[in-house]
Amino acid sequence: MSLKTVTWALALTGAVLYLLCIAYGLTNPAAGHMREFLMIALPGFEWLTPKGFGIGLLKSFLYGALIGLVYVPIYNGLARRLGN
Repeated sequence: MSLKTVTWALALTGAVLYLLCIAYGLTNPAAGHMREFLMIALPGFEWLTPKGFGIGLLKSFLYGALIGLVYVPIYNGLARRLGN
């Protein structure tokens, strides 16, 4: 697996999912649980503030990148060791 490709793909996936969560929270005001979830999952996030939106987007992107940076070396190491 390519570290660069998978890391970018997961980082962008995290950002897109964050934007979908924001859109869902805006279109379903009764579903206030989305706000609480984002505040727990993304420390520093504040609902409906420019700063909070930016922090949430950045952290979602970085969490996705972190997953890629950790997952790919583990996968590649196991694939080599197991002969796959």
